[in-house]
Amino acid sequence: MLALKLGLSLVSTRKLGGWSPDDEASLVAWYQNQVGITLNGSDVSAWEDSATAGLYDMVQATATEQPAYSAGVLTFVSANLENLQTTGQISLAGDFTLGLKIYPSVSSAGTFLGDNTSGGELFKYTSSTRITAKIDASAATALDLDSGTFGDDYIVITRASNVLTLWHNGVAQTGTTPTLAGTTDIDAISVRRTNQDHFDGTIEEIQIYNSSSADLTANINDRLASL
Repeated sequence: MLALKLGLSLVSTRKLGGWSPDDEASLVAWYQNQVGITLNGSDVSAWEDSATAGLYDMVQATATEQPAYSAGVLTFVSANLENLQTTGQISLAGDFTLGLKIYPSVSSAGTFLGDNTSGGELFKYTSSTRITAKIDASAATALDLDSGTFGDDYIVITRASNVLTLWHNGVAQTGTTPTLAGTTDIDAISVRRTNQDHFDGTIEEIQIYNSSSADLTANINDRLASL
């Protein structure tokens, strides 16, 4: 097993004087682009949580279920059941913000963030224009694009006072802003309970916060656009 010691160059990944996710007190977990990757050959056995507390490292001990890695890009193949999971439990009871650099490879690409120990907790692509969310086993809640289709994107999903908003490549999608209360549980990338709905596509970075604000969203969009 080969550890990719990119975590040692954390400072060099930050723009001088610029914003970084770990500047935010509300940062819960950060799966940073090209940092904290542990390789088993060319596959990922672990993706370290770069948040200051570092409580939620994502790991996969089963070699056949490890996503491939190349130049900062993790590739997940649903047919191979590829996923990463944490033994911790991320729980977001109030406002939250999720930021991802992500590229679904099929229109209904499956779950990119979910919980494999609690049912009814997921964020997944269900078509080329729709992300579906479930919180506390709620009914499926749609976050639709106003126009166009998903591709090689940066995505931000916010919840403020229980109202969900999808940002697609820096633009808020205003056609669908559903209300969805409850505690969002996350302990996995590319799978939900029980071991189903795996993701097809690539992921370069994931940021998770337990707050939501216009400034935070703008900063996340700026960073993800630069990857």
